[in-house]
Amino acid sequence: MDTLARISPAQIDAQPFVDLRRDIHRHPELGFQEFRTSDLVAERLAQWGYAVERGLGGTGVVGQLKRGSGKRCLGIRADMDALPIHESTGLPHASTRRGVMHACGHDGHTAMLLAAASHLARHGNFDGTLNLIFQPAEEGLGGAIKMMEDGLFEKYPCDAIFAMHNMPGYAQGQFVFRDGAAMASSDYVEITLHGTGGHGAMPHRAADPIVAGSAIVLALQTIVSRNIDPLQAAVVTVGAFQAGEANNVIPQTATLRASVRALDRAVRETLEQRIKTLVQAQAESFGVRVTQCWSTRRSRLPSPARPPSRPLVPMPSSHKGRRSPAVKTSPSCSKRCPAAICSLAMVRANMAVTVPAWFTILVMTSMIATLVPVRHTGCI
Repeated sequence: MDTLARISPAQIDAQPFVDLRRDIHRHPELGFQEFRTSDLVAERLAQWGYAVERGLGGTGVVGQLKRGSGKRCLGIRADMDALPIHESTGLPHASTRRGVMHACGHDGHTAMLLAAASHLARHGNFDGTLNLIFQPAEEGLGGAIKMMEDGLFEKYPCDAIFAMHNMPGYAQGQFVFRDGAAMASSDYVEITLHGTGGHGAMPHRAADPIVAGSAIVLALQTIVSRNIDPLQAAVVTVGAFQAGEANNVIPQTATLRASVRALDRAVRETLEQRIKTLVQAQAESFGVRVTQCWSTRRSRLPSPARPPSRPLVPMPSSHKGRRSPAVKTSPSCSKRCPAAICSLAMVRANMAVTVPAWFTILVMTSMIATLVPVRHTGCI
């Protein structure tokens, strides 16, 4: 926490980055379509003296800054894509694109990393290489994998990578640290039940997939409560149930779509095995056939589980009262290098970036201090 004293709010003009975030929020773009956003990012990085490469992962951008003769390399990553959600906040900077919104805060992530990029270009007195990675298509489309397939870490090797994510719900003015995985795995399963359609007045002549699907939805709720260690975290959510169109017709098929999340590899494997077994058994008990289509993102979750979260660490009183985020960090696993992910908690996800730019830059420069030898000059 001593780093807090090494950077002053007076060093940072926050308003340009508030305006930048609002501009990105007004013009959201879905995964692999972040053309305007990547243009903006690349232009700013080039202005600040970064060597810029575009096209990794399609619309990804990497900015590299080298200082001194140090051999160590640090990566800091932000995501850029929006969600297919219609915004109805009525804010002056609300989305101008119908059906697309920065509802997950990636506009803020991009603005935060650009704020850090600006400060580090002017005041980053480090010895080594800094790689700033702006990732496309984080929302389920595998943008990170695509960037790696395009040679991200062959071109820009990193000794470690840090990332951040806003996290509404945490109190203002606090750092939150967690050992182990900070963000859950996210798998999807589509369950299709194939029954026998019929008239609603003669259900005995049909095999009703709606009844079978309803039983499956209820049965799935028992997996976390009865098959997972109570000290572990897991979620099984059925977010879609689609079947039939008429009130007096039993449809032939019904489709369920579920989200499955875990913070531990063994728990993740248990969830998948139990869901497959339970769904198959439930379908057979109702005389319907079932197909299950799994979409898994095989991240390397730690196993066994790490210790529980550490207590909150309050910021100094001199910084309280500001609209500061909370930060949650944890060591995690990456395919190519050690990584940590931070969760920055803002009071409201859809408000202007009221997190002071100096605070975000503080977090970023603190990350650099953990790996790259820094010659402190009062800036960081």
